[in-house]
Amino acid sequence: MRDQEPGPVGRRLSTKEAAELLGVKAETVYAYVSRGQLSSHRTPGGRGSTFDAEEVEALARRNRRDSGGRPAHAADMAVRTRITLIDKDRYYFRGVDATELAARHSYEEIAEWLWTGRLRPGITFTAPEDSVAVARRAVGALPEHSGPTDRLRVAAVAAASADPLRFDLSEEAVLGTARVLIPTLVAALPPVRYTYRDEGPLAQRLWGRLSQRDPDDASLRALDTALGLLVDHDLAASTLAVRVAASARAHAYAAVSAGLGVIEGPLHGAAGGLAHRLLMEVLEQGDAAPVIAAELRAGRRIPGLGHRLYSGEDPRARALFALLEDMPDAEPALAGARDVVATAARHAPLHANVDLALAVLTASCGMPATAGETIFAVARTAGWIAHALEEYGERPLRMRPSGQYVGPRPPQPLPE
Repeated sequence: MRDQEPGPVGRRLSTKEAAELLGVKAETVYAYVSRGQLSSHRTPGGRGSTFDAEEVEALARRNRRDSGGRPAHAADMAVRTRITLIDKDRYYFRGVDATELAARHSYEEIAEWLWTGRLRPGITFTAPEDSVAVARRAVGALPEHSGPTDRLRVAAVAAASADPLRFDLSEEAVLGTARVLIPTLVAALPPVRYTYRDEGPLAQRLWGRLSQRDPDDASLRALDTALGLLVDHDLAASTLAVRVAASARAHAYAAVSAGLGVIEGPLHGAAGGLAHRLLMEVLEQGDAAPVIAAELRAGRRIPGLGHRLYSGEDPRARALFALLEDMPDAEPALAGARDVVATAARHAPLHANVDLALAVLTASCGMPATAGETIFAVARTAGWIAHALEEYGERPLRMRPSGQYVGPRPPQPLPE
């Protein structure tokens, strides 16, 4: 609470004294006030504020407890989040088992749950025609060899340029942006089918951008579930980039663009494409052994296997594999994936991760290798928005670590 009337008389601290006791800068003291963690009282004449000493000491004790004894600035860098928890080979969205959510709710419903903590049954996201038209023109100007992430990044920038109110960072405005941006990204992707629908659930609209086949109910359900499973996964590299952008108060389109800039890495969003290519090679050769041997000989890690956050099987893979078992067209790819896991187990006991399950989905549905990257990026956009919203509620520019300089000590002579 800011500048309350003083309560019972007690020892008061100046801003400088409060900052020293907390081990922070004066600006951070006022950030605590704005968050309701401290109350302040203006000094006579209106110059500066004073703070109740007992309240400041209590906050200092809480900070030390929460940070495990680290300095206050280090505690501020520890990202406390209410969005995703990963624990004992399971993961949860706002405390609810994420795989159960994905099994029972659509991607859009899960996105709303992440953003607001409320379910909105039957919700679908739609984009205004002017936003879609601008994004499609921008994407259409790209070279043919452009990848899916190239197109999504350009679509996000184009959609931002069409929104003059994008700098409004209030929760209501950002949620409005999210509900428009995600369907705009999908609509901006070039369709691969002669007939496609730009209505209904997002998974149905995305299908026409990924496969030339007519979708059946089981395939659409698998795609929608994959989107829901991939919505968020704690502080992955792209999500951290989004939070850094949001910490600098970049608008939602720019924060999503930051995530898209990271997701293209082969160790992140593009990993599904690598697993797809590996699986297709296994299916062509009819045996995983020579394919795995070639990867190991080249010194490459086997895509689609293992995850640093799970000692057992990736729960996202387990949930998606269970759905794929119900798709008759998926049996060859499922058999190939099982062969990959069993063959690689002779070298290292690694479980399948979501990239391998995504590869089975894309291979079974006649999608290109890049489809996994598209699915991943579209799905994760909802999670990025959730993290951006959370970061907008924190102290600005807190995501600013200090570098540990290891270069030559000054003073050095001027270079000649």
